[in-house]
Amino acid sequence: MYKKKIPFDIECGIKITMEVMGGKWKSCIIQELNNGPKRPSELHRFFEEASPRVIDQQLKELELHGIISKKIYPKLPPRSEYSITETGKTLLPIIEQLEAWGDFFRPRMIELLKQQEPDHSV
Repeated sequence: MYKKKIPFDIECGIKITMEVMGGKWKSCIIQELNNGPKRPSELHRFFEEASPRVIDQQLKELELHGIISKKIYPKLPPRSEYSITETGKTLLPIIEQLEAWGDFFRPRMIELLKQQEPDHSV
């Protein structure tokens, strides 16, 4: 795993939370696993905008932090499945609040994006 050059500040709760949840797809993965266990290929298909490498990396990080668990079935062909842990479920209210704020901010974001579009009327 990647070794950070700047030491991790364990005294800051926000930094701890962002270490665990930070990542474009982590919150989405947690939400999806709350609907039931999923195989990696199901998650790759569900988040098709993301590369499988990114999803796999974020799954590893979430597993490392104990937010999700991986079950490997010892049969041929081998398969695995991810599910949310009890610790992971404690993040759901935070994710719901993030989603609610995003819904609240959406009109402003649309305006900001429109302002960034090039003017083709010239």
